[in-house]
Amino acid sequence: MNDPFDRTIDYLRISVTDRCNERCLYCMPEGYKGWAQKADHLTADQLVAVAAAAAKIGFRKFRLTGGEPLIRADFLKIAQGIGALPGLHSLGVSTNGLMLAPMAADLARAGVRAVNISLDAVDPDRYRQLTGGDFAKVLAGIEAALAEGMMVKLNCVLLRGHNEDQYRPLIRFAAAHGTPLRFIELMPLSNADALTDANFLSVAELRARLHAESPLEPLADYRPGHGPARYWRDQASGAYLGFIGAITTTDFCADCNKLRLTADGKIRPCLGRHGELDLKAALASDGDLDKLLAQAIAQKPQDHQFTENYQPARPMTAIGG
Repeated sequence: MNDPFDRTIDYLRISVTDRCNERCLYCMPEGYKGWAQKADHLTADQLVAVAAAAAKIGFRKFRLTGGEPLIRADFLKIAQGIGALPGLHSLGVSTNGLMLAPMAADLARAGVRAVNISLDAVDPDRYRQLTGGDFAKVLAGIEAALAEGMMVKLNCVLLRGHNEDQYRPLIRFAAAHGTPLRFIELMPLSNADALTDANFLSVAELRARLHAESPLEPLADYRPGHGPARYWRDQASGAYLGFIGAITTTDFCADCNKLRLTADGKIRPCLGRHGELDLKAALASDGDLDKLLAQAIAQKPQDHQFTENYQPARPMTAIGG
């Protein structure tokens, strides 16, 4: 189906939980307890039902997110249900990687073909400072996913003054593991204390810095996934580098192809605008989910409001990464 701006909408990002087992500097607000409302969260069967309704109207690409999706005890059931949908083009997972190593083989058997892993530093001490997590477990998760033949992409959030010294080590790490590395601008969606001008680093500034150290070759036709990253190849290391600049890229939304389902059952046409459609009543009564999804596509705006003093009603961990 096409939205009002003739973009084909065929990608659904599904948040299965707003819980997380890390506390990243830029993400989880202090004291956030959204997950305490467990009754509002969809069951595995309900999540698969929404995905099936989306597939019915032409969605072919699905990604399971959170929070940290792998902490759900029934996550494999969700992945298996969506992985078995007819016409599926791709099923991916976005994770911090802490629990990935022991689950990688089962995820691959369930149909997961791509994994995006948050990685803001490769120095173990710096990684713990930024996230509260254990880098060794993440490394084991990356290696396990690669061993299963999954497409692995690494995501690094740009934090001026916090992890700038990690960017070149991250590039070398990505090159050594054959994984694309994506640098992502801070967006006004999460911890307000971190979203300051002092912390913000644009993808254009980083790209200029990196290019001064080692030429970057633009890769206009390189698309290892379905997201908005624009890629360059670092000629010194051979690493493929993606840049996601939601704040500073003027045509960032031009090719947007997605809707988002929150863990509590709401469809969001746009990450960077208010407005949601609640699916819980339709799920409880076997209602027309496909019609609600079509309605969300019809309401999809042309672009986000991140540069217009956008104030999120709830944090990214509640919306889905």
